Amino acid sequence: MKTIKISAISALIALVIIGATLVNKSFASKKTEDLAGDGFAVLELFTSEGCSSCPPADELLARIQSEAGEKPVYVLSYHVDYWDRQGWRDVFSNPLFSKRQYRYGKQFTGQVYTPQVIVNGKAEFVGSDEKASREALSAALSGKPSTALLLKGQETSGKLKIDYAFRGDAKNDQLLIAVVEKHAISKVASGENAGRTLTHSQIVRDLYTIDPERSGNGTKEISLPKGFDTQKWEIVGFMQDRETGVIHAAARTQFNN
Repeated sequence: MKTIKISAISALIALVIIGATLVNKSFASKKTEDLAGDGFAVLELFTSEGCSSCPPADELLARIQSEAGEKPVYVLSYHVDYWDRQGWRDVFSNPLFSKRQYRYGKQFTGQVYTPQVIVNGKAEFVGSDEKASREALSAALSGKPSTALLLKGQETSGKLKIDYAFRGDAKNDQLLIAVVEKHAISKVASGENAGRTLTHSQIVRDLYTIDPERSGNGTKEISLPKGFDTQKWEIVGFMQDRETGVIHAAARTQFNN
């Protein structure tokens, strides 16, 4: 594990129908407590192909995602770039993800390391620690969220128009949209994992930050990677407090035919 010192389900909204106005009157009139249902868990893994401690964490989070089935569990695997100077450049790495982890570092331990998992922006631990992962997952799923989120998307010509609706205590939240590749395999030729073939799951390929409309519903268009399809990729959105980092709601995008 490398250490560097540096200083999300959303409630399913059955009464919502996204149409021309996205949210109907019955939804808009609902109180927050009526919208909040079972808890959700957003597990953000910070990892790298250059880190020899990371494959066990990648495998654990892949199992958790597979076991979750239809439960509101969202695994997001961010490949950081600060390992790229250690002998192997991770093709999935992105400095944006390192910056995201640095911000969490200030919130939690004051350190950034791999593999690290953050759950709902509230708890952090070593990504390969199965006991900690299971306990944090159970606690998150047993909670009662104060915010509800719904996303619907329409794909056209390499772009995705996302309609979003949220209700609840989200006045200080941003809406983050993660473009996720579900599976990938890499052959690592150098660095700490030299000679290994690594299997990855839930790889975040891009992350968009949106200041949501105060009305609680809006539309955002994003670019999609070449080769994107709804079978091998998914779009995950979550509402996160811009100051505390706490995630209040999460949802997968439902796609219009």
